[in-house]
Amino acid sequence: MKDISAIKDSKASGSVWGRFARSPWSWIPTLYVAEGLPYFAVNVLTVLVYTQLGVPVGEMALLTGWLYLPWVVKPFWSPFVDIIRTKRWWVLAMQCIIALAMAGVVLTLSLPGFLIPSLIVFWIMGFASATHDIAADGYYMLALDKEQQAAYVGVRSTFYRIASFIGQGGVVWLAGYFQDRLGAPGPAWQLTFGILSAFFLAIFLWHTRFLRRCASDRPVTGGESATDIIREFGSTFVTFFQKRHIWVAMAFMLLYRLPEAFCVKILQPFMIAAREEGGLGLNLKAIGIINGTVGVLALLVGGILGGLMISRGGLKRWLWPMALALTLPCMLYCFLAQTQPESHLLIGVALAIEQFGYGFGFSAFMMYMIYFADGREATSHYAFCTGFMALGMMLPGMVAGKALEACAAINPLCVEGNPQYVNFFWLVMLLCLPTMVATWMVRRTL
Repeated sequence: MKDISAIKDSKASGSVWGRFARSPWSWIPTLYVAEGLPYFAVNVLTVLVYTQLGVPVGEMALLTGWLYLPWVVKPFWSPFVDIIRTKRWWVLAMQCIIALAMAGVVLTLSLPGFLIPSLIVFWIMGFASATHDIAADGYYMLALDKEQQAAYVGVRSTFYRIASFIGQGGVVWLAGYFQDRLGAPGPAWQLTFGILSAFFLAIFLWHTRFLRRCASDRPVTGGESATDIIREFGSTFVTFFQKRHIWVAMAFMLLYRLPEAFCVKILQPFMIAAREEGGLGLNLKAIGIINGTVGVLALLVGGILGGLMISRGGLKRWLWPMALALTLPCMLYCFLAQTQPESHLLIGVALAIEQFGYGFGFSAFMMYMIYFADGREATSHYAFCTGFMALGMMLPGMVAGKALEACAAINPLCVEGNPQYVNFFWLVMLLCLPTMVATWMVRRTL
């Protein structure tokens, strides 16, 4: 009987399905879609959900700003993912929690006092997603050898970008479709998150089959104890703050994206707000198409071109052009707020130009973090850089809503009608100045 079983296993492993099951193609695409989708659900969809459900913009921006916290503090609990259980276990556990959290969104949005319960569920989803990031990237490095890691890095990044298409475009369009059919935003978002929950449950079940156990994926034991890892982590934290030009680097990491950080919580309310309120009056389906197609494509093209330019001319040469590309296109939002065009094509073109500039300019930011983290402890120091990057997005976003409310009360530009969005986007242009100062300071250190 053993011989017959071995023959059957041999035949199965030689089949197309058997080869697929052993191939990284069976888990890398789904793993990195699963890594990206919860991030966009927590940091993009929440803005639309709460705006449509009538939460005031100031309160919405403050509360959803806290949802960035898991990505800010992620480096501080990453050692425990190494110490406790395997990376495969963490990946599966976090995917199960994310599926349950998305189901929790369905339940909490039906409550009369939905805001705080749903925020708690989104916060749990955020911590699970950030932990999933750590475990998924760790599993990728353990399950593949160096040659395979290099071969599949493009597949990995491509499917993360596909998650961006889905999260910012497809899911938003789907919610708009349900809203047209159901006539109310609450049930539409509940149905949308119900589908997302089922999707994540399917991914969890898929990975229980195809995320293979590998010998190198095991918790830390033996020579390097948990105490050793925590002590080493503390040492890398101290050495990070001992690096040359650390305060200039921190200022750059916190201020370079300041205009975007202020915009990020306001752009979706601006696009969906009625025209008499100073917005563009778009529905969810239009926002999903614009954000998820031309917006994401322009962002990707800008990022790819930015990387090519830096590889040819170096960071110092391209830092100023990229900083200007990141900041100056924000003026297009001033144009949209002042003219309130009805043409979806014109809105899409303006958004595409801004997103291209952002993708191009963001390349310099990513390259600088790699440059600054370089050294014996590059991996840990880069993780700290990403934490400061998330903090630089979190803090301005939390106060952006209150700034918008202030812009409605103060009208220095004498805007007719509701002046809040016009004044707000001109304030964003003013906030480009700290970005320029931080760029000038860091360029002197290169």
